[in-house]
Amino acid sequence: MNLKRIVTALTALIILLPESRGGEVMDIRPVSAAEMSQGLFSFNRDVADIIYNKLFGEKLFEPGFFENNHVVAYYGHPRSKIMGIVGRHPVHELGPMLKSTAAEYDRVNGSKGVVPAIYIIYGTCQPRGEINRIEKKLLDKYIEYTLLNGMLLYLDHQLGKYSMEQAIGEMLPYLKYPHVHLAFDPEWHTTRPMREIGSVTADEVNLAQRIIRDYMIKNSIRGKRHLVFHQFNPKMLRGREGVTATFDPVILVHATSGWGPPDNKRSTHERNALTVNIPHKGFKLWFFYTTKKGVHFDNPLMKPEEVLRLKPEPGIIIYQ
Repeated sequence: MNLKRIVTALTALIILLPESRGGEVMDIRPVSAAEMSQGLFSFNRDVADIIYNKLFGEKLFEPGFFENNHVVAYYGHPRSKIMGIVGRHPVHELGPMLKSTAAEYDRVNGSKGVVPAIYIIYGTCQPRGEINRIEKKLLDKYIEYTLLNGMLLYLDHQLGKYSMEQAIGEMLPYLKYPHVHLAFDPEWHTTRPMREIGSVTADEVNLAQRIIRDYMIKNSIRGKRHLVFHQFNPKMLRGREGVTATFDPVILVHATSGWGPPDNKRSTHERNALTVNIPHKGFKLWFFYTTKKGVHFDNPLMKPEEVLRLKPEPGIIIYQ
């Protein structure tokens, strides 16, 4: 895309965008499938920052972001229906659905804002711990869509046989996009996926934060970046007392995962809450998709009011 097309697209976008209002889900003009197929937006850091600032202002740069906002995210891989809702709908259909779910939280979370997000599995664990990575062209489509529609994008690496340094390192270039955040999944940090639950150590969690912090400083990347990881079993995080969540501008988020009835999920969240040295928490829910063996879902699915009554209250709510 040449500069003229970038400027034209940006100008049209800024003119059409309403001002965001505190405590509301932003009503952003959706990007059509036709626009996406034409490659509406080609990355330029200055242009991306202008778009980002128009959508969010400085609110996502605030240290107290989770004191004032919730993130509501849809999770999965665009190529897999069984791995989450992201793979069950094309992105131009997924976006309005996500905004509708975010609006359900906006109706019950008082004065807090709600920011929609798409949470993509960047690296999927395979036998012997190998990793299949999402195709760049496909990922670019989601990066563009989320940026132009007032959403965040999380990239989740399942680690497999790779070190934390290798896994986080290969995702760092995506931090040039002002709305992209990173995640890793300890469950799959193993060479025997589906046969054992993987794990990470406190030192590895600290290393991941340090790598992101140092990269942001070196490359003059402003703002904050979230680093999210999931836990549903105590063995997934070893030496939890050693985790330090003070690697500004990285905001570490400890998310409760696991499927099942609400009481089981609450119990898991209460156990994760004991890791008080990671104050920011998240919570994952599982939509029903099929009764096919190996595909999990919550029964019943907790309502937004129930999720927000969890202690501590989750800042990121993820739907798989």
